[in-house]
Amino acid sequence: MSRRLTLAMPSKGRLREPAWALLAATGVDPQEPGERMLQSHCRNADIDLLFVRADDVPEYVQDGVVDCGITGLDLIGERASDVEVLLELGFGACSLQAAVPREDDAREVGDLAGRRVATAHPRLTRAALAERGVSAEVVPVSGSVEIAPRLGLADAIVDLVSTGSTLRTNGLRTIGTLFESQAVLVGRRGSTDLAARDTLTMVLGSVINARASRYLLFNVASDRIDEVTAVLPTRGSPTVVDLATPGLVAIHALVPAAEVWSLLPRLEARGASSILTLPVERMIP
Repeated sequence: MSRRLTLAMPSKGRLREPAWALLAATGVDPQEPGERMLQSHCRNADIDLLFVRADDVPEYVQDGVVDCGITGLDLIGERASDVEVLLELGFGACSLQAAVPREDDAREVGDLAGRRVATAHPRLTRAALAERGVSAEVVPVSGSVEIAPRLGLADAIVDLVSTGSTLRTNGLRTIGTLFESQAVLVGRRGSTDLAARDTLTMVLGSVINARASRYLLFNVASDRIDEVTAVLPTRGSPTVVDLATPGLVAIHALVPAAEVWSLLPRLEARGASSILTLPVERMIP
């Protein structure tokens, strides 16, 4: 990298561990911070790390305190932060959902018109309801939003949901999704020093791409090459290598990890043998 880059990392919460694991997987060898340590660095790259609350990352990036940061899309939207999303990181997925008590007759978000809606995300909620033409009273709360209907504070809630188990435990059911969120890498909008952050974006992206891929190798008769390659879900042409045994070739290809389960029996049915799938450390398209 051309100069030292400053990266804000979540210091706690659900984004901290996967963010740290992603950075470590790039090979930059980040120095593990001590219990009270707020700053660190990477041993194999010119990157300085600042550990802050994920909620504060958008503000730090917007104000130029750091070059880049890892945070959630919901946190950016709730604060209306003027930052640039550089890369979706593939973890921390959740959604902002509207929910009502099980016995309520509401079936969709539009049924919230004229009702009181409690949420810890008032800005996102107001914007999402307005986009749908729904006029409702938004009641900002903090803490355990799920209890608001039981206390008579609101008729419904809007909250971030990962699995939905908390809603079910509190006698609530979802009636619609207002916003989809995940962890993202963000940078300051209008920055003129792009080389360092572009390198970081590329390296992180190579790990994310690799996690979703598998390196596939197998042998097959040369007269069945077209038959097996026709079912390979590859973006480019696979590599075909002649083997010492006449009439036999080895095929190498990069395939989506999610399709391996259904792909292997189809290859075997077409004569593929000695099939191997291997993890990929990095992949740059």
